[in-house]
Amino acid sequence: MAPAPMAAPDFAQAEAFVWHVDPDRLEPVAQVNRIDLSLLVGIDRTRDTLLANTVQFAKGLPANNALLWGSRGMGKSSLVKAVHGAVTGSGLALKLVELHREDLPSVGRLLALLRASDARFVLFCDDLSFSHDDQHYKSLKAVLDGGVEGRPDNVIFYATSNRRHLMPRDMIENERSSAINPSEAVEEKVSLSDRFGLWLGFHPCSQDEYLAMIRGYCDAYGLPIDDDTLRAEAIEWQATRGARSGRVAWQYFIDLAGRRGVTFG
Repeated sequence: MAPAPMAAPDFAQAEAFVWHVDPDRLEPVAQVNRIDLSLLVGIDRTRDTLLANTVQFAKGLPANNALLWGSRGMGKSSLVKAVHGAVTGSGLALKLVELHREDLPSVGRLLALLRASDARFVLFCDDLSFSHDDQHYKSLKAVLDGGVEGRPDNVIFYATSNRRHLMPRDMIENERSSAINPSEAVEEKVSLSDRFGLWLGFHPCSQDEYLAMIRGYCDAYGLPIDDDTLRAEAIEWQATRGARSGRVAWQYFIDLAGRRGVTFG
């Protein structure tokens, strides 16, 4: 009565895949949406750490799962995709598999499929976080560290989150105030983040970094603009958005390119 096991895809047909359920399948991605690693400004130490960890893994050496946490719009998911592009561009074989947060309960089935392959995989979950009544995090705990099978040797897990412990602060505080044993209740909630060997923090950028990001985009895509005009327009743009980040810098660049009639791809 059970459906037949899914046939393993041809991993040679693409460098990246997206995991879907109902039915289970890995869809190849023809072109990954990413920017060059050199265009990510203000996160040099984080960039170098994640790149080194990924290169180690691609070479078959020991490497850690990584949690990229911190300010929104500062390049967490962009860094994962850019690092993957840099590693594959250097000649190392590495596949990127995106797993959506709502599909976490199926992660065991996905790992069984990846375990059977000779390829090496970065399993990537963007915007990973959990609410007070969300039990999806338990699906990951044994996979990352512990359990009988655990994480396959050819798979590493990278996740991004705005929260360092993946749980809302009020949820952790509620556990402390209402549980019979507060310390045990909190440990249960935050133990998932402890299973990431690398915690890489992303913090708000300065105005100089924000302007440097935009200048880097303009130079890379051949969009001429003088420094005074760029500075005035970019600062006005961030003021209207009420925020300053890598995402806001890219959105201003998109607007500027459209107004100047510059296309890129």
